[in-house]
Amino acid sequence: MSIFFHEKEKAFHLCNDYISYLFRVMENGQLEQLYYGKRVVLADSMERFVERSYRPLSVCEFEDEWDHSLELIKQELPVSGSGDFREAMLEVAFGDGSYVVELAYMSHDVLDGKPKRPGTPATFAEKGAAETLVVRLEDDACGLQVVLYYTIFEHLPVVTRSVRVVNGGEQSVVLERLLSASVDLPGDGYEMLHLSGAWAKERHVYRGMTRPGVQAVKSVRGASSAMHNPFMALLSNDTTEHDGEVYGMNLVYSGNFLAQVEVDNYGMSRMMIGIHPERFQWNLPSGEAFWSPEAVLVYSDSGLNGMSQAFHDLYHGHLINPRWAKTARPVVMNNWEGTYFDFDEEKIVEMASAASKLGVELFVLDDGWFGKRDDDRSSLGDWVAYKDKLPNGIKGLADRVRELGMRFGLWFEPEMVNEDSDLFRAHPDWVMGTPGRKRKHGRFQYVLDFANPEVVDYVFTMMDKVIGEADIAYVKWDMNRNINDAYSVYLDGACQGEVLHRYILGVYALYEMLLHKYPDLLIESCASGGGRFDPGMLYYAPQTWASDNSDAVERLKIQYGTSLVYPVSSMGAHVSASPNHQVGRVTSLGMRAAVAYFGAFGYELDPRTFSEEEAELVKEQISFYKEKRQLLLYGKFIRLADPFAGSTTESRLSGLGDAGSGTAWMVVKEDQSEAIVGWYQVLARPNDRYKRLRLKGLDRTARYLVKELDTVYSGSELMEMGLFLSETLYSKRQKGHGRSVCKNGVGEPVRGDYQARVFQLQKLD
Repeated sequence: MSIFFHEKEKAFHLCNDYISYLFRVMENGQLEQLYYGKRVVLADSMERFVERSYRPLSVCEFEDEWDHSLELIKQELPVSGSGDFREAMLEVAFGDGSYVVELAYMSHDVLDGKPKRPGTPATFAEKGAAETLVVRLEDDACGLQVVLYYTIFEHLPVVTRSVRVVNGGEQSVVLERLLSASVDLPGDGYEMLHLSGAWAKERHVYRGMTRPGVQAVKSVRGASSAMHNPFMALLSNDTTEHDGEVYGMNLVYSGNFLAQVEVDNYGMSRMMIGIHPERFQWNLPSGEAFWSPEAVLVYSDSGLNGMSQAFHDLYHGHLINPRWAKTARPVVMNNWEGTYFDFDEEKIVEMASAASKLGVELFVLDDGWFGKRDDDRSSLGDWVAYKDKLPNGIKGLADRVRELGMRFGLWFEPEMVNEDSDLFRAHPDWVMGTPGRKRKHGRFQYVLDFANPEVVDYVFTMMDKVIGEADIAYVKWDMNRNINDAYSVYLDGACQGEVLHRYILGVYALYEMLLHKYPDLLIESCASGGGRFDPGMLYYAPQTWASDNSDAVERLKIQYGTSLVYPVSSMGAHVSASPNHQVGRVTSLGMRAAVAYFGAFGYELDPRTFSEEEAELVKEQISFYKEKRQLLLYGKFIRLADPFAGSTTESRLSGLGDAGSGTAWMVVKEDQSEAIVGWYQVLARPNDRYKRLRLKGLDRTARYLVKELDTVYSGSELMEMGLFLSETLYSKRQKGHGRSVCKNGVGEPVRGDYQARVFQLQKLD
């Protein structure tokens, strides 16, 4: 890992064993990109990589140099108004109405490690694990200064980027657009991949060819949203899960975002990500600064799995709180789908008692415990126990749960308020909305003005009292609506473009206060399920409720898509009731567990309803998960067969070809000594073909025992010939094989819809 500056050429080379990132200072002081991709060893001067060509109608940067136009040059910090007519990273409005910015290189530093950012989430690294390049630019005419930050990590194909803008002039300026990263890639034959959907079908995979013009995904909903995730990737058009080049971008931010690619008319693709400029304006008085969110750039030459594993390793090692980054997560029982609002203390204790006997480690009380909350029309904001339901308060209930040998967790929705609440009646001015206009509710709730620090402090005081008195171990932090009419009476009219960014900074501030006082508190973020699943949240909350849709079949797509960027440990995944409450589907208890194993595992139902056989099966599921959770949560996750094949994206995987045939994935221990494979059949087929699943990531020369088959294979057999899922002559000779009852979710029979098989592989000495 090194950052080189070639003084004579004024060129930078960031590199490690996997990647190179090259750029230089041009003759006008601006920064020109030269290369980003697989590691290169430079044979000579970088000037050989400078491309210039004359194009009619281009704006010339220098007198009589017709081939030097910013419109045709790859740039590190493209700005508007200076001859580059493509999309810009930075746009500034000055008091006299002008908007042209011309930034020239001034100086740079190389830092060992990565400096901590104040008040916002970002990746981190100790000395020796990363290096950070700090490049300073300035516009002499207006005094505007821009500082670019690049961090390269020692053992990862990752570069992070962010931008800090400082007003060094005498007059205030307004930032109207500031994205976090821009990369100009040569070529226009890429495919764009992104994660999109809606409530109950978050982070589905979409992939298609780019075309001339701009293609973008975005959120202007006040949160990163269920509709689009703050991620995009450009792929070479032959890319599969395991082969081909991928350029991925992810934004460490939880608010409005823009991720886009612009294909120009000269065969160049500009890839960008950052805060969405819609409804964004930031006033920057003289001497003040604004820092963009951090962008994560990942390069892979080993397909989508290579990209995913880089994101997973980065987030485990350099984003998620070290307290939880490699820690076993507790098996959770949440009462929500078991009771909804209809509960009292005795019912909850009965559920907790039943859960304890099954091996559950943490019992969570969801919505309905506060104010006078019997439905979703009242009491949000009044974070005091509902005494009609809980006469002994939250502390009394938590004590009883702990006596059963479990920890206790609690649901909050701290950013919202109902009109029918004491908080709203006392402080209607703390609700977002334009004075003189009717406020529009969503789900009977309104958005608290977290741009106002007084509001954040008040909510912290309420939560602190409950968490401290009851010794809460876990918080489920929900956020159940999009933000419209984003107006804050706390700010003056000229600053209303700052509201949504200040709002998310207020959310981060509340997280900071809670975790500063309660460093061992485990927080699971939630936003109507997966409506705010992003790296900004993972910095504070190591797991996110992946979706309100807990149906095992739908979760195959949700968890598959989520895994493109986010690690298994970050996905809240629970076994819920059947028929499923969201889609009405009936699936076996084994199928439901086999999907949920690959996540932060738990149950979302009423354990008092279990039959003796179901209770025994759940005990075995929990026992299996506890034994294997370090591998399930933190092993190398590899996708094998694609549930989206033939629908929203074309599959080029070997092995199983479409959702009708199966979905498959696996986790492998770092030393390749152990692996767990999950295979899932959605719809059965009559007279079907033979099925086999080719595995990945194993030691080719080693022998592996497949526990469920009581059969030994070599690693090369499993990876080249595959794991046979249909009956074979050999398996028919094994007494009872293919007919045993599923124990820990291993669904042995393959006949019928909604089947699952889980295989444990153990390397033999």
